[in-house]
Amino acid sequence: MSRPMLEVIALDADDARAAQAGGADRLELVTDMAADGLTPTVATFRAVRAAVHLPVRVMLRNSDGFAAGDAGARAALCARTRELRAAGATEFVFGFLDASGGPDLPALRAVLEELDGCPWTFHRALDHATDRAALRKGIAELPGLDTVLTAGAAEGVGAGLGVLRAEVARAASGDVGYEPRILVGGGLHLGHVPVLREAGADAFHIGGAARPGGWTARVSADAVARWRASLDA
Repeated sequence: MSRPMLEVIALDADDARAAQAGGADRLELVTDMAADGLTPTVATFRAVRAAVHLPVRVMLRNSDGFAAGDAGARAALCARTRELRAAGATEFVFGFLDASGGPDLPALRAVLEELDGCPWTFHRALDHATDRAALRKGIAELPGLDTVLTAGAAEGVGAGLGVLRAEVARAASGDVGYEPRILVGGGLHLGHVPVLREAGADAFHIGGAARPGGWTARVSADAVARWRASLDA
């Protein structure tokens, strides 16, 4: 098996430096974890970009939940995306559902127009979709999509292990809609790693697990290093 990727959620430059010191391969940059991660400021992105050499995927999300919002909210998100692009951001994280629980393709395409082919992750909106397989097929041809972040279930990895194992197998077999790399995250614990690695999962995403003191604490380089060692074992 190839060396697995470890992505760590960072809120600021201090988090980013600790994640890099612990052996993270990539960062997801967000703000306001009380709302499950929103778009950071341009100033925060610049500080993180200056602090580390790791790839940084920037969250594009205005509010809690997976709806893109009204026309004004969408316009504001596109404007922030342009600002982040101008500041040097080249990788992103986003994903929107419509009222029926399917992919909100107009909202997704509006953001994609600002990205000009930049790589991006469709985040855990997948775990709240009414039909996972249909959503995957619906977003399969969107430009730049190279990763899907999922726990396999809305309740988290513990509830979604069976789904994750099945989807990793479908990705390995080349099923349509399963081409993007599966990034496992959302309630992920070290105890899940052996089962997921045996199934073939090769990308993992942690947030609270990198902060032994909870979300009010900084990322711990030691905690990240434990994850790095576990994934490499």
